[in-house]
Amino acid sequence: MFHIKKQISKLYASSMLGNMSLTGAWVAILAARGYSLVEIGIAETVFHITSLIFEIPSGVFADVFGRKKMLIVSTIMRMIGSAVMILSNHIFMVCMALSFFALSYNFSSGSDKALAYDSLKLAGAENRFEKYRSNQLIIYRLCSGISTLCAGFALMVGHRISYGTSLVTGAVQIAILLSLHEVYAGKGCEGNRSRVEENKTGRKLLLCLQESLTFLKDARKAMGLMFCNSFVGAVDILLLFFLQAKLPEKGMSEWWLGLALLFMEMGGIVGSGLIVKFPKIRYRWIFVVSTVLVLAGVLAEHSPIYWVMVLGGFIAVVGDDALQVRTDALLQNMFPSKQRATLTSFESFCFSVVMIVLSPLAGLFFTCW
Repeated sequence: MFHIKKQISKLYASSMLGNMSLTGAWVAILAARGYSLVEIGIAETVFHITSLIFEIPSGVFADVFGRKKMLIVSTIMRMIGSAVMILSNHIFMVCMALSFFALSYNFSSGSDKALAYDSLKLAGAENRFEKYRSNQLIIYRLCSGISTLCAGFALMVGHRISYGTSLVTGAVQIAILLSLHEVYAGKGCEGNRSRVEENKTGRKLLLCLQESLTFLKDARKAMGLMFCNSFVGAVDILLLFFLQAKLPEKGMSEWWLGLALLFMEMGGIVGSGLIVKFPKIRYRWIFVVSTVLVLAGVLAEHSPIYWVMVLGGFIAVVGDDALQVRTDALLQNMFPSKQRATLTSFESFCFSVVMIVLSPLAGLFFTCW
């Protein structure tokens, strides 16, 4: 029997290494290399098309072959993407690199949450999952903030050295992931796993997908939660992406840009920390408030004063992460364990659908305004 605290601590450490890099301000890096906002928007669209195609299969693979293995695959995909970006000299190669980054996201998005929830459930502590997600998002925002704080340094040393550091952190992350314990919790999970050896792999993958689709067909509330959360999150992420390029246009220096991006990321720490203190607030009210905060950030982006734009980005992140934590906790409580990674991937799939629609529009929107 594994030690739950060690398991969760290793997942935290893996998350930290996966999000810590010099390339957090990748939009600013591409803009400094001469790529236009429209080209960057196209590259972002390629990222989400790739994610759209592989998100659900990656979740099925995690449920069938193991969440731990898919987390390792995720890290390898990110390292390959970094290597391609180092060698890139054309928008085509940039798009290829972002495709590998998308695959990295695909293989980790469902696996991480599923492994964490089932680990807590096996220890009888599944009610701590919302706190776990809050901590995970705090780690994500903190690491992303520190990464973007290095925006000026990354622009100074160049994209090759910046992406090269990801190869080092990736190797360390794989070492940590190898020490994790594979966990499945819930009725029927052990039998579900044992049939992997008895049945053909293709049949097993199809069975997992069919069972997941059957669940979603009867779980309209879960689908509603996925799309509501995806819309708010997509608007917030696009806002932050394009603020990386818009703030320098308003006169902000490269070193102030890093501090501004760090400040905006800290909004996630506020949002993630606040939401766990109000467990009884109804979801619809959380959604309304989060939407208002994100739209306020979009309006602030049109201000001629760049610090007003930064404050708007901070407010938007507060709303986005608060909604994300509560949505994740509600969804994981609904999902059956043996399809947990697959169903979690459906949530990311919804996000990619929304992003594919909004990304090119956002490129034109932020270029014209």
